Amino acid sequence: MLSTGLSSVYSGFSTAAGIAGNIFAFVLFVSPLPTFKRIIRNKSTEQFSGLPYIYALLNCLICLWYGMPVVKTGIILVATVNSFGAVFQLVYLSIFITYAERATKLRMLGLLGAVAVIFAFVVFMSLGVLEYDDRQTFVGYLSVASLISMFASPLFIIKLVIKTRSVEFMPFNLSFATFLMSLSFSAYGIFKEDPFLYIPNGIGTILGLVQLALYSYYRKISGEDPRESLIVSYV
Repeated sequence: MLSTGLSSVYSGFSTAAGIAGNIFAFVLFVSPLPTFKRIIRNKSTEQFSGLPYIYALLNCLICLWYGMPVVKTGIILVATVNSFGAVFQLVYLSIFITYAERATKLRMLGLLGAVAVIFAFVVFMSLGVLEYDDRQTFVGYLSVASLISMFASPLFIIKLVIKTRSVEFMPFNLSFATFLMSLSFSAYGIFKEDPFLYIPNGIGTILGLVQLALYSYYRKISGEDPRESLIVSYV
């Protein structure tokens, strides 16, 4: 009876961590909205790059696939958050391509096609070639590689803050949401005993802490109000 009760509490904490991660991720997913309102208003992509949204889409698709029961059972909250993320990225990319110049438009369509081909290959390998255990390992390693590659964004921002000694392009709310999301999914991965979740998100948690520490330090020095972030990261 006691064992059943502890198991229920453990499961409750696990679900709570996953739901919290979904909520904090949603905050990150909507953070580029001001940028795209500006693009629509000006009917131009100006100097904005669409590449972060291509990378984010591929990351969301791979992590979505890893969270599907056919690949790994019991982590459906990973699939839900990344399904929302994939939809947001597709909407952002659609807007970007609509208002981009012809050369940029064609390049972005080509990259979007490449993402579709890569994801189709991952699905084919998973279902057509690999057995369940190998499938889980294959997609798990891909998801870790994808998540770690996304850390280029916070690392770039950290480098920029140290170089300029300014938090101008590191909004506190975005950094805090990134930290909380990574922390939540680290906990979710620990509860699920899944290193493919807690290792990359643990790294993200550490980077989030570094960002918050730098914000606190340089905010006091510069006394500036941060502007819109240069790059939005999706972990």
